[in-house]
Amino acid sequence: MSENVPANTDLLYRLHDRPNPIKAFLGAIQHVLAAFVGIITPSLIIGGTLGLGEHIPYLLSMSLIVSGVATFIQTRKVGPIGSGLMALQGTSFGFLAAVLTAGFVVKNRGGSPEEILSVIFGVSFLGAFVEIFLSQFITKLKSFMSPIVTGCVIVTIGLSLTKVGLTDLAGGFGAEDFGSIPNLLLGGGVLVSVVLISIINNKVIRSSAIFIGLMLGLLAAVFMGRIDFSLVSKADFFTVPIPFKYGFGFDWQAFIPIAFMYIITSIETSGDLTATSMISGEPIKGPLYEKRIKGGVLGDGVNSLIAAVFNTFPVTTFSQNNGVIQMTGIASRYVGFYVGGILCLMGLFPILGAIFTQLPKPVVGGVTLLMFATVATAGIRILSTVDFTHRNVLIIATSLGLATGIAFVPDVLSQTPQFFQNIFGSAVTMSGIVAITLDIILPKNYGVEFDTAEQHAEDGLKTAQKVA
Repeated sequence: MSENVPANTDLLYRLHDRPNPIKAFLGAIQHVLAAFVGIITPSLIIGGTLGLGEHIPYLLSMSLIVSGVATFIQTRKVGPIGSGLMALQGTSFGFLAAVLTAGFVVKNRGGSPEEILSVIFGVSFLGAFVEIFLSQFITKLKSFMSPIVTGCVIVTIGLSLTKVGLTDLAGGFGAEDFGSIPNLLLGGGVLVSVVLISIINNKVIRSSAIFIGLMLGLLAAVFMGRIDFSLVSKADFFTVPIPFKYGFGFDWQAFIPIAFMYIITSIETSGDLTATSMISGEPIKGPLYEKRIKGGVLGDGVNSLIAAVFNTFPVTTFSQNNGVIQMTGIASRYVGFYVGGILCLMGLFPILGAIFTQLPKPVVGGVTLLMFATVATAGIRILSTVDFTHRNVLIIATSLGLATGIAFVPDVLSQTPQFFQNIFGSAVTMSGIVAITLDIILPKNYGVEFDTAEQHAEDGLKTAQKVA
């Protein structure tokens, strides 16, 4: 077996094979079913958490349409843009917390839903150029964004947003019935249902735990008389994408967490596409592989640019669709053309999105509280791969200490210049800047004399395990 091209004898259709239309359509349907929940859920949660109300159906429609267009570009490969692999695209859950952070920057100063969306899409548009630029240096970027930096930032994102999730679970900010027993039962019930569904030994059900939890919450809210379907009957039957429908806004404090996530997702995309290449029996080393990774990350950036223009959130590759390739044996990129077409058609009819606008705050909060905490644990998992030397503990403690401090006591910077507040007033930004700065300026052997013998032994054991 070649080192560069892993054999995959289970494939029915390889990358450049063309299944007949019926088989291609059936293969595409399975990809759509695997990704549908992941595509619409971020928009649903963002809309519910930020109180975007009547705009949610349109946002859901745009998320599907843009996902379809982005998938076509990624699989078809337009010039240097795209990987040419069977890689489906949609809004990443990784961007969820960053987008909400940006949205609350505007919401907390009294911004309307239109102003919130204007700023989110404005900073997402400009932030996409970060990923477009980084796509040319993606292999070098991995060494710059060390686990200690990404871990600190992701922990901060999760912890700083758990307050939002718990507030919604109790009824939402300013609600007259905040903390009422019905609210706590509804939100808590959704949270418990998601936890229970997540431990079911069925991959399909487990991967849809969030969506199922939301639907169970919606059903419970119907029986509690908390749903008004009048908006559903008023929803447009057909919708058309409108470029910059909400305008184009900008805010530095909103921009920085979005830009930082573009850096992180650039690295994640390279990992996803590496997995896709391996599963598809394609090279995972060498010039062709590097060209595909470079084109795939560039495709992410360009597609996120398109997403911002057409009023939806940044997109990235979906790793769950690698499982579909494994299960079906269909790695043909031509199936991606069908996937793109199906998603676009689904997005043109917004009646589905109108139903989701009725989700009460406690239902959304029950899901988001768990999700935000899960984001934090993902960061902890990354940090667990770091050797806890004196140097690294110092970086982690300083980064998380200042970041969580800003989140808990935001007024601490009230006497500083406005530009300083704009940059460091965000817990996420504070965490990232501090971690990157210390990771660069502190020598790798800094504080080694303070490390215990047990620490050195533990680090040696970790190294031996990695080699083994």
